Amino acid sequence: MQEDFLHYIWKHKAFDAFNLKTTKGESVTISQLGQHNHNAGPDFFNAQLNIDGQLWAGNVEIHIKSSDWYVHNHEIDKAYDNVILHVVWEHDTEIFRKDNTEISTLELKHYIDKGLIDNYQKLMSSKSWINCEASFSEVDDFLLNNWLERLYIERLERKSEDILELLKASNNNWEAVLFKMLTKNFGLKVNGEPFLSLANSFDFSIVRKLQNDTLALEALFFGQAGLLKDDVQEVYYLKLQEKYQFLKQKFKLNNQGVLPMQFFRLRPPNFPTIRLSQLANLYHRRINLFSEVITSTSKEEVYKTFNIETSEFWKSHFTFSKSSKASKKALSKSFIDLLIINTIIPLQFSYAKSQGKTIEDHIFNFIKQLSVEKNSIVTKFLDLKPIKKQALSSQALLQLKQNYCDKNKCLQCAVGNSLIVKK
Repeated sequence: MQEDFLHYIWKHKAFDAFNLKTTKGESVTISQLGQHNHNAGPDFFNAQLNIDGQLWAGNVEIHIKSSDWYVHNHEIDKAYDNVILHVVWEHDTEIFRKDNTEISTLELKHYIDKGLIDNYQKLMSSKSWINCEASFSEVDDFLLNNWLERLYIERLERKSEDILELLKASNNNWEAVLFKMLTKNFGLKVNGEPFLSLANSFDFSIVRKLQNDTLALEALFFGQAGLLKDDVQEVYYLKLQEKYQFLKQKFKLNNQGVLPMQFFRLRPPNFPTIRLSQLANLYHRRINLFSEVITSTSKEEVYKTFNIETSEFWKSHFTFSKSSKASKKALSKSFIDLLIINTIIPLQFSYAKSQGKTIEDHIFNFIKQLSVEKNSIVTKFLDLKPIKKQALSSQALLQLKQNYCDKNKCLQCAVGNSLIVKK
């Protein structure tokens, strides 16, 4: 038995609440269970109980054993002076407040259905990929879809915290935040952090000043990324070196904090050289990028905004030193979808939140336009149960796995709850 489970039982009144008796035979009638406290102090605040004909208002403390009251030194803690009922699984001793008055105790195990306990223990003792792997397919579709929507908003809330940190570091410049987020996500998983360190290595105002000159933007990005240090006798490369040296002196640039760019095990279209050239061309062609992004309502609008290629040199190269068969190197729709999922929608959500607005309906409509992401976690869930193949589902399932399943938070999960109370 775990204390969290007893909290769950009390919070959801998942017990026979009729004819409750304390260990001393006093009748207990519940008017208000109280508010669950996740911080220090009693477990439930502001409960209202009728104990043996007398109305009490105060707090409820929950333990596995009555003696845990003394193990935790509550008898000398003023925060527990207002406890009106001690709810335990097993009563093994009487307990008293600091002023030596006795606290009524309710031994909960006599009032809980055995099936509920069995379901909980079965779930928590599982050694599967997720605790409910064997039962996940049985979860009601309506319940699961509602839970996935809540999980997606929860994921956006977490991302919003990171975005607000970026905003603070960027002196409340939302355009700078967009640049940093885009740069990081242009690097994808392998080069995300190196690309972000690149974006953090200079002030966004420099990008603004260079937007009319594609070569200057490329020189800034390639130079700060440490990609202009080789001895390459190529006209384009030499122009970049010359331009970067000028920019370095003019803007007092320093790239010591920029992480090394990775090429190993990447498909050539994802090489840092290609992605940085595309990023430079994006900022050259879209002077009002933030305005376009923040007002986008459909993937088609975003596809149009991000209809970007590399500069001419990169049409026949993947690296500076070796030419390749000429090809158009534009941003693919699948790549842009990732930008919508990881940059545009989180930014729209955070921007609206900063202005005190709620745009959940717009967010749901937007994310549901995108196909489900492909990764091992999402694939495994889809193998267990058919789920709507939308990006909302994949983002929510990642949130579910990483923040609930992996942490055994079945009691805080709608799926887990439904399986515990299942008859």
